[in-house]
Amino acid sequence: MALTAKADPWFPRIITLLIWALAIASVTYWGLHLGVSGSSGELQKTVPVRSGPAADPVAVARLLGGAAAANPVATPAAESRFVLLGVVADRASQGAALIAVDGKAGKPYRVGSRVDDNWILQSVKARQARLKPAAGDGAEMVLEMAPLAKLPVN
Repeated sequence: MALTAKADPWFPRIITLLIWALAIASVTYWGLHLGVSGSSGELQKTVPVRSGPAADPVAVARLLGGAAAANPVATPAAESRFVLLGVVADRASQGAALIAVDGKAGKPYRVGSRVDDNWILQSVKARQARLKPAAGDGAEMVLEMAPLAKLPVN
């Protein structure tokens, strides 16, 4: 009689089961971590966005076959041309402001630089920027950021 080593058929099955369980656990772990956007507990900041430029009533009237208006459309007030999007300021009212002009994307301006042909950024404070006329005469204009939205407390 020859002695043969009889292998236990359950040993390879148990090892295979453990390897598959580890693979599934790994895929589940990484799937849950990669599927989450951003870090938990971090608030997303929103920036107020202005809509595109308003339609020209004279052009719309001509397009629809109406008569053109005798008086052209007046230019918008200076206050409505500028939107303050962000501020970086120190205690000496120096720094920079992110300002959108005429509905375009915001650009950064340092204190003392020209915002457009008629206005210069004079100073910045927390959530506020002060513009002065480039000609030196006339009233200053104060731009303020939109108020922060209050989040409900759970």
